[in-house]
Amino acid sequence: MKVLHLLASPFFTGPAEAVTQLALAQRSLGHHVSIAVDRLRREKTSEELLLPRLEALGLAASVPLELSVKSNPWAMLRDVRTLRRLDLDVVHCHFSHDHTLARLGRPKGATLIRSVHAPRSVRWSMPAADGFTVPTPSMGRALLGQRVLVLPALVGPEFSPAADRPALRRELGLPEGRLLGMVSTFQASRRHRLGLEAFALRHQRDPSLHFMLVGDGPLESQLEAQAAPLGSSVLFQGYQSGAAFTRHLQALDEVWILGLGNDWSARAAAQARACGVRVVAVDEGDLAHYADARVEPEVQSLVEGSERDTLAHVTLESPTSIALRVLEFYGRGA
Repeated sequence: MKVLHLLASPFFTGPAEAVTQLALAQRSLGHHVSIAVDRLRREKTSEELLLPRLEALGLAASVPLELSVKSNPWAMLRDVRTLRRLDLDVVHCHFSHDHTLARLGRPKGATLIRSVHAPRSVRWSMPAADGFTVPTPSMGRALLGQRVLVLPALVGPEFSPAADRPALRRELGLPEGRLLGMVSTFQASRRHRLGLEAFALRHQRDPSLHFMLVGDGPLESQLEAQAAPLGSSVLFQGYQSGAAFTRHLQALDEVWILGLGNDWSARAAAQARACGVRVVAVDEGDLAHYADARVEPEVQSLVEGSERDTLAHVTLESPTSIALRVLEFYGRGA
């Protein structure tokens, strides 16, 4: 089967990681799979660029698609015409821009699939498709009358418990003792302010605790100011990617996930579970499925959820198993 994933983003963040894992699993099952991404925006930022990673994995599509929300109308028309000429069995779209282009330029005989990664993408104006994937059953119910497959978080094999967590912490220069943390962009939807308030209360009760923040973003200076009274008990580790991100996640005893961005599959929670890290989370997207403690987005609930220290039994599905179900879904849509 020839599958082309369309992902109008230049960065390895949000759904990009899930799409990459799905494409790798599909390829391992013997299919010809590639990913077309935004080739217009190549400016350096703190976020990792997606195209070099895909090229290293042999997944970057060779077709001349610009695929950018910043494209002018002529470039978009060129993308439509280019897509229409391709020999494909499946076009799998992941963002609204991709979906519009694919609807206009679907290759003859190709199945068109759209993955909806967050509720804000479900609109009355959304183009038609042969099938939709969603991260949660509730989002599937919003697509009344459509063929829908629930697509859970895909977790790569690199996410596994640390062989020696104390030794890993020493290598990373992290303190001994119980280490809590958050691993997300510093923006309001992730509720880092709430996390710092709750940690301050936990730290009053147990001064041996430390709190690690992995990430960066527009609220960084404000969060640093809020954390200043807590001194060295709060650690700002900056943006981490690839193996460095995995190692920092493995170093945690407990992660707090207090809000989601544009990927409601709760991938970070699933990755934490795979690393043997306890998960305390609010009830958004699929977070409840992976949480050891489900909390309300307020200080006392978060403190109590962290202090309970209970563990839930969660079974993670392999990327290969998920890819098989997606491939079957493609077939029924053909």
